[in-house]
Amino acid sequence: MGTEKIELIKEAIKARESAVIAFSGGVDSTTLAALAFEALGEKALAVTIDSPLFPRKQLETAVQTACEIGIEHRVLPFSQLSLPYFSANTLNRCYFCKKALLETLLDFAEKAGYHIVLEGTNSSEVHGENRPGYRAVQEAGERVFSPFVEFDITKEQIREIASELFLSAAGRPSAACLATRFPYGQPITVEALQKIEKAEDFLFSLGFTQFRIRVHENLARIEVIQEEFEDALRKREKITRHLKSLGFDYVTLDLEGFRSGSMDEPYIREKR
Repeated sequence: MGTEKIELIKEAIKARESAVIAFSGGVDSTTLAALAFEALGEKALAVTIDSPLFPRKQLETAVQTACEIGIEHRVLPFSQLSLPYFSANTLNRCYFCKKALLETLLDFAEKAGYHIVLEGTNSSEVHGENRPGYRAVQEAGERVFSPFVEFDITKEQIREIASELFLSAAGRPSAACLATRFPYGQPITVEALQKIEKAEDFLFSLGFTQFRIRVHENLARIEVIQEEFEDALRKREKITRHLKSLGFDYVTLDLEGFRSGSMDEPYIREKR
């Protein structure tokens, strides 16, 4: 990744004078927060939204990562489950979620005296079939700035920048909010979210690195990367026993393995 483009990003951020950074602790928001801190110093503030959709392990990681960067960090409580259009879990669920999150951050930024909200959408994410969340970003106009989209920075390039900045997030697996574990139309409840989080924590404790547990009613569909298929089969009895103890009736291993956005696949096929 060329230093020239990195400097352009930092200059664009510095021109905003002060900023709140939407901060999850993932590689995108971590890299953005580090660049913002270099550009703005104490006029940059990382803010993490703590919600039922945000696993406790990710919250702990966000707190630790902010300390690593040296940036000031705040945690704001918020529950998307109070949004009627979100809890109905329609195909546009991410639009309502992102819009509410941005409004929360913008309101906080205005009251705290920050000029803008920075968010870490990258250029790899804006060309998909179903990206309602990014529509909410666009609707926010100039109040929200997405540098990685503005300067056409891909996910792979963000990891390169993170490596150059010696950030621990550089090799961190991609994460997504727990709502992505539900098929559209299936209600999202606190109980189901907690069950998924406990199940994924268990897989993490067994050494799995990149995976998802998708929930279809009371069936758990496990996606792991191809390199960890054999390990999943070796540990199938332990996994099945634990997930059933959490309340799942059936436990399956998806033969296609881990892939982002798998819940969108039926709608993409239908559209095509």
